[in-house]
Amino acid sequence: MADDVRQAEPNSPAKNMMSDINHDEAILAQEKEIEREIAERIPLVDIKQDLSVLQKEYAADDLVYQEKVKDLRSKYQFIRKTRPDGNCFFRAFSFAYLESLLTDKQEYTRFKGLAEASKEGLVSLGFQRFTIEDFHDTFMDVLKRIENNITLEDLIKIFNEQGLSDYIVVYMRLLTSGQLQKEEEFFSSFIDGQRTVQEFCKQEVEPMYKESDHIHVISLTRHMGVGVRIQYMDRGVGGKVNAHDFPEDREPRIHLLYRPGHYDILYQ
Repeated sequence: MADDVRQAEPNSPAKNMMSDINHDEAILAQEKEIEREIAERIPLVDIKQDLSVLQKEYAADDLVYQEKVKDLRSKYQFIRKTRPDGNCFFRAFSFAYLESLLTDKQEYTRFKGLAEASKEGLVSLGFQRFTIEDFHDTFMDVLKRIENNITLEDLIKIFNEQGLSDYIVVYMRLLTSGQLQKEEEFFSSFIDGQRTVQEFCKQEVEPMYKESDHIHVISLTRHMGVGVRIQYMDRGVGGKVNAHDFPEDREPRIHLLYRPGHYDILYQ
């Protein structure tokens, strides 16, 4: 009898369940690896392309998206894609904004003063100076290059150098976190569950590869004093993309396209 029990164990329901779980986890891990490999073939910040490239991304009989691409093309001419790695909002926003500074000295001067003071602002909110100095110094170095009249091609190279580009993204995340904590009372109503603003920042804002939502956009644009218009394109009915301005009372300097889970840059 004991031998019969031992022989049955390998096929017990519990072991079969564990086998199924391990199989599912292996499939998920494989899918994530495939997604990572695909993402890494896409530049962190790509060249500007005609917006017609979007039509080729959807099947000809996918009328919902084809109609929305058509609507988008009535408002914009070009798109600059970014890598879908969870950092796309911060990378798209920072590239588009710094690109605009290449030809706007007045705005550059305004923002340079804000950026110079931002490190001490973060320190006053409780950030450790030694943890943010390298990111701030790198960001200021990029600003200095813009002041020295670098070309657009130079800026694209900067944003496609992984280490440098990621430092810029990290600093954008820190500025976003700082603004959220500075206006804790205002932003606390945006956070679901029982998390504090500080907990939300530690879990959803400061870590790399965490995707961005409205709260990230609102916080960063409030800190930067920069308007952004985001065109939302999803499977909703109507055949039109929906535009939202952040903040609502500011003329947008930057235009972004949002598709579920991803941001790219738009040009009129």
